[in-house]
Amino acid sequence: MKYKLEELATIKYGKNQKKVLSESGTIPIYGTGGLMAYATEPLYDKPSVLIGRKGTIDKVRFVEHPFWTVDTLFYTIINEKIIRPRFFYYLMSLVDLGKLNEGTTIPSLRTETLNRIEFDVPSLGEQDGIISILYPIERKIELNNQINNNLEQQAQALYQKLCVECTSPELISLADLMDYAGGSQPPASEFIFEDKPGYIRFVQIRDYDTDGHITYIPESPRNKLCEEHDIMIARYGASLGRICAGINGAYNVALAKVFPKEPYYREFLRCYLSSHAFYEGINNKGGRSAQAGFNQSDIKSFELIVPTKQQLQRFEEIASILFEQRLVLNRENRKLAVLRDTLLPQLMSGELDVSNIDL
Repeated sequence: MKYKLEELATIKYGKNQKKVLSESGTIPIYGTGGLMAYATEPLYDKPSVLIGRKGTIDKVRFVEHPFWTVDTLFYTIINEKIIRPRFFYYLMSLVDLGKLNEGTTIPSLRTETLNRIEFDVPSLGEQDGIISILYPIERKIELNNQINNNLEQQAQALYQKLCVECTSPELISLADLMDYAGGSQPPASEFIFEDKPGYIRFVQIRDYDTDGHITYIPESPRNKLCEEHDIMIARYGASLGRICAGINGAYNVALAKVFPKEPYYREFLRCYLSSHAFYEGINNKGGRSAQAGFNQSDIKSFELIVPTKQQLQRFEEIASILFEQRLVLNRENRKLAVLRDTLLPQLMSGELDVSNIDL
């Protein structure tokens, strides 16, 4: 049966998170790039689908637990009499939201446009059959993400312990520990969407969330290259200050690659740059203009206490093992996501029959 989106869910705006932001909070705060921080109270506490409202508009996320979301996202109150929340997520995953863009300088979506989208929605029983096939794959991805979050928290705990044990009274500028370089932006006319000789993957911020829009560009001396261990910082817009890693390719102008001035600075820098203090600081500085982003003087203005060479080398040994395991799980998740995304349209179109599945 056909339904408009407004019959399946009510679209709500996210809110400014500053009043609930807390380092000791337990409620996840989501932005367009994913998990940003934690809050002391939820904005909504039932299963919901989050949709990019401004910036990264082609990203949807299913959230089962209580959450807070910032105002660059929509969240949804789902009509469970008609549709399972997870099935609504599957439907939204098949919508090309980029084609609905109504922004000029920054991509954006309007509720009126989303509400007019029509869907063929099967019975609740058929929805359950499709969910029974896809959910085990998604659950494995979720478990890997939980392990990765735990590994990251372990690295941050070691980093905090290292900072507490550091007895140096001297503050060092962040610019003394690292350099950075922005990426390049070839014309869109050079983009292709399948790998072939003479081309290299073009890495954009959205690629750290999904492999759904893989792009390739010609190999060129002008390309700025990154590999999966590199620390990448989002330079502009709603993702400003986001720390990324895990992809090999040529990165674009919205990303900056960090160059540690000593090899044993890398994981120390990764933890510092991933901290709430850096994220808030760079947004306060770069936020003067979301499109201008940050510059070298901004990086130079950050000051921190740096442990001894011996302490940093020991930390690098341990933290790099934790990071390596995160990369392994990320690779597995990419393979699982390809399997899920291959099955999804076939199941939703009825090409794969679920009527005989024993639930």
